Amino acid sequence: MAIGDLTAVDGTDLYYVDVGAYDVQGYGSVYILDADRPAVVDTGLGTNVDTLLDAIDEVGIDHLNAILTTHIHLDHAGGAGFLAEAFPDATVYTHDIGVRHLIDPSRLVAGTKAAVGDQWQYYVDPKPVPQDRIESLDDGDEIYLGDRTVDVIHAPGHAPHQVVFHDRGDDLLFSGDAGGIRPEGAADLFPTSPPVNFDLEACIADAETIAERNPDRICFGHFGAAPFSPDLMDEYGTVLTEWVEQVRTKRAELDDDDAVIDYFAETAETVEPWGERKTRAEYRLNVKGVLGYLDEEN
Repeated sequence: MAIGDLTAVDGTDLYYVDVGAYDVQGYGSVYILDADRPAVVDTGLGTNVDTLLDAIDEVGIDHLNAILTTHIHLDHAGGAGFLAEAFPDATVYTHDIGVRHLIDPSRLVAGTKAAVGDQWQYYVDPKPVPQDRIESLDDGDEIYLGDRTVDVIHAPGHAPHQVVFHDRGDDLLFSGDAGGIRPEGAADLFPTSPPVNFDLEACIADAETIAERNPDRICFGHFGAAPFSPDLMDEYGTVLTEWVEQVRTKRAELDDDDAVIDYFAETAETVEPWGERKTRAEYRLNVKGVLGYLDEEN
């Protein structure tokens, strides 16, 4: 899969496009659901809006009714305002906690800059979403798309404003970052534990919830869709637990948080197709999130 490529998910009405987040092949997956009431799930950074619009056109969709965001982190919702502007009849759906941050993204931008450091070069300031264009979501809500209904499931471990969506029509579950990351070609899941709200126990509970849903396919927020098995979420629980223990152990050894962050970034084995730059950046972000979790734990 190359940046800009559109992929159809066999036997479904779903497509996804690689929007080239961070200039990393496959990293930004935006999903296009060709339902009676067409929808997009997540939107990418916003730097990619032309790529996304081209993909929607390639699918043959000339309007959107729904823009669904799994959470408001800017690699997932940064393009929501741009997409809402391009499709004036579309409603933007996000968890209630995230609504005010899409209306006024200033605090979200400040927090993102603090978290991602020099990766900000790959972002763009998000366009605010008009308040009357947003519908807030909570656990147990349903979104009607004409020929199917999408269930909303709160999944706050990665961030308190995260939900996952279960399209019962094609039995697809859009996991955002609740199911981890599996880089293209990788055998193992990769943890995602960013600051400031990462919570290990809640993440494990979210993975268990996804396993209970047992969809036919899981649509990861990064690197596309894959066949699902509940064992996949057992694996992710183990990956997260072992990752937190690695950071806990190294913190006790070094007793200096900056040194802990540097250690994991500098010793990280390069993950393809991320390359060395993005691999180190991911480790820095994920270590910061675990350190914050350990502080709260104490």
